[in-house]
Amino acid sequence: MPELVNINGQSGEVRIELQYMPCLEYFTCLLQYGRIYIDVDERYVKQTYRNRCSVLTANKIDTLTVPVKGYDAASPTKDILIDYNQDWTRRHLGCLKSAYGKSPFYEFYAPEFIRIYEKKLPYLVDLNYELLTICLRLVGIKKDLRYNLSGELEGKIDVVNDMSLINNKKSQNSNKYYQSVPYYQTFGNDFVSNLSIVDLLFNMGPEAKSVLSRSCKSQ
Repeated sequence: MPELVNINGQSGEVRIELQYMPCLEYFTCLLQYGRIYIDVDERYVKQTYRNRCSVLTANKIDTLTVPVKGYDAASPTKDILIDYNQDWTRRHLGCLKSAYGKSPFYEFYAPEFIRIYEKKLPYLVDLNYELLTICLRLVGIKKDLRYNLSGELEGKIDVVNDMSLINNKKSQNSNKYYQSVPYYQTFGNDFVSNLSIVDLLFNMGPEAKSVLSRSCKSQ
């Protein structure tokens, strides 16, 4: 098998869960590897980045959460259905416009995100995957992304297992892949690090890739 090399000259493979418009640490993790296995058969964990992200508004950091339908405790992520009985898409799109409508690149990128929300995809994994694909393209990162089931990598000792490593319940000091590199943000005088990738995209546009590369913590 040929060596997998990414834009930072790194090689290797990693197993990770799928997240909703992930934070910058998620993307700095992806930059470290040539191939990413996205495990959709893992047990779904509530109140994590799997269905939520953080954005910066005029007054605070706001958490956007995708509501999901009821599920069993052992339900795999691939079976989690989005609850459209709640008017969450209007809230999310409204919050993004309020937070980033005056950002330099909102008008260029927002239509692509809006089109995904308008599809009303039934499964959380499909929504997350389409949003991730858009974000990677807009940032300018080409990756070998593969959906995979939990058992498919058994015995593959060279794949780094980072399942649930990037989460919303730890301190910034424990980040394995990410180091804070300030960039322009529309609101506030104090820089807020490790928000959703949309914060970086809407504020920095084509410079987002450079910021992410500099935000990679040396391994």
